[in-house]
Amino acid sequence: MTVSSMQLPPLSLYVHIPWCVQKCPYCDFNSHAQPEVIPEAQYIAGLLDDLDADLPYAQGRKLESIFIGGGTPSLFSAAGIQRLLNGIAARIPFAADIEITLEANPGTFETERFAGFADAGITRLSIGVQSLQHQQLKRLGRIHDPAQAQTAAKHASSLPLHSFNLDLMHGLPEQTLASAMADLEGIIALNPPHISWYQLTIEPNTMFASKPPVLPNDDVLWEIYEQGHIRLAAAGYEQYEVSAYGKPGHRGQHNLNYWRFGDYLGIGCGAHGKITLPHEQKIIRTEKVKHPRGYLDLTRNFTFKQWQVEPDERVFEYFMNRLRLLEAVPKAEFTEFTGLPLAMAEKALADSIHKGFIENTATTWQTTETGRLYLNQVLSDLLTEDG
Repeated sequence: MTVSSMQLPPLSLYVHIPWCVQKCPYCDFNSHAQPEVIPEAQYIAGLLDDLDADLPYAQGRKLESIFIGGGTPSLFSAAGIQRLLNGIAARIPFAADIEITLEANPGTFETERFAGFADAGITRLSIGVQSLQHQQLKRLGRIHDPAQAQTAAKHASSLPLHSFNLDLMHGLPEQTLASAMADLEGIIALNPPHISWYQLTIEPNTMFASKPPVLPNDDVLWEIYEQGHIRLAAAGYEQYEVSAYGKPGHRGQHNLNYWRFGDYLGIGCGAHGKITLPHEQKIIRTEKVKHPRGYLDLTRNFTFKQWQVEPDERVFEYFMNRLRLLEAVPKAEFTEFTGLPLAMAEKALADSIHKGFIENTATTWQTTETGRLYLNQVLSDLLTEDG
């Protein structure tokens, strides 16, 4: 294996804004209840200083996408978001067709800011609807109501954005097939260019983990998924990732870069980054200080830890990401983006190919329909092979 076998993948930027009005019981993200006054200006200055420290990792690349996540980034002012984007652009050039996404809640306070966000340079909003039913929103700890969610979606569709996404959960507490489909029909009626439709899972260290709600059984979950997938396809939405459905031309570019094992800088509280260093034949990961108080402490470094992804871990991480996509995986990219010989991938995938989970051609791998249903088993086999 030569140094030239590893290539620089596309580069994205993730920006984490950690504050929320309140913590949702299912949420395991790094989020914190907002203080009486959010230190917006101080935090933006910190983000840009954080980016300054990571600039060498850009290695001459342009940014293909930016994702501002949280927390609730729409708690920041449009002027603050514009100042942040201007600061980023002054440090790293933007690709001509850059996608810049901001996560937003559909409450009235945030919705009023949507036009300002578009003027500031946001090209895509990702709106956390989660349900269109009062009782479910209450169970999920959401502070908006169905009418506000509908208003937010309609307002987003009227703005000069390239796209917008609506998040919708299924498999909610005591949810039936009929209620799940009613939620999905309500979202489809709003005609978003993109829908993230994903199953609620109980994550450790959440309120739901300590007091688990009653969730639908596996048979109901399967019916919801099967019927929902058929309905989304009929409405013109193409599934391109496990939980992502887009109309033509509206796939989420930032998440695509994650799943295709691209690079990304991560700035902000608890943000993670993944960087390729081809001349050193290394892939490194970074994690920033999690708590806002520590992150804004000028006496310490923004980086909490940094580590190298070892070769056997690269195999698993590559396929853990790449196999989330329904598209075929070019075999040439495995060596280009991991720096590892193709034989390592072939050995790791052998069991899944034998079981019919992976279709193996001369130039590509691709999950079969069965493999998509048993993706966790495919990843478990990879871990067993690595071990």
